[in-house]
Amino acid sequence: MSETHIITPAPEAPVAPLASTDEKIRAAETLIAEELAAFTGPDAAQDIVVTSSFQAEDIIVLHIVRKTLPNVPVVFLDTGYHFAEVYDYRDRIAHDWSLNLINLLPEITVAEQESQFGILNQTEPSRCCGIRKVKPLFSALEGYKLWFTGMRREQAKSRATMQLTESFALPTGTKIRKISPLADWTAKDVWAYAKQHNIPLLSLYDKGYSSIGCEPCTSLPLDPNDPRSGRWGGQKQECGIHIQAT
Repeated sequence: MSETHIITPAPEAPVAPLASTDEKIRAAETLIAEELAAFTGPDAAQDIVVTSSFQAEDIIVLHIVRKTLPNVPVVFLDTGYHFAEVYDYRDRIAHDWSLNLINLLPEITVAEQESQFGILNQTEPSRCCGIRKVKPLFSALEGYKLWFTGMRREQAKSRATMQLTESFALPTGTKIRKISPLADWTAKDVWAYAKQHNIPLLSLYDKGYSSIGCEPCTSLPLDPNDPRSGRWGGQKQECGIHIQAT
């Protein structure tokens, strides 16, 4: 007669509770403070930069960094194709916060580009991004060692595995330390921080936009579950500035 073996399932490991918004805020503040503390000396501030599209995430990262480094350089990619609301908001925040704002321009104007190549944002959007965003930013980043961004994993599938900190390789081979303190934040966390600190946000959010880039390549989200589905008509997820050179 065969024996009957009763297998008792192992107890399930407890699931760690998701961090609260306040915990995420403290973690982001701690990370930013630690990264800034690593750069010391009279000229250290010149090695640090915050890139900002003036979307909500970037504004929050900037708000936290400026608590320690009020005059941190703030780089805005002025493509010439932004919504009027973005330019107005940029100027308002720059004035109210006394920002050390750097408006980074491409090598050629919108008119020159369209005269030479046509409307690239319609025919070759990646080439347009390359000319007006990627090339100028990567060139500018050569002058810095620490780069803060407002990227979040929840924003797109292409960002799902991004790290809080990484060594980012520029096309020349130069390495820059890239910090994304809000990587694990949700949109709810972002809005909660803005509310707590009475930070006004870009008015385009009130019109239903969830991810805001250049006006010709930005629409209301095509998929309510995908914040970046309104970018480039759903053709792609990234402009290229967060993709390392190969």
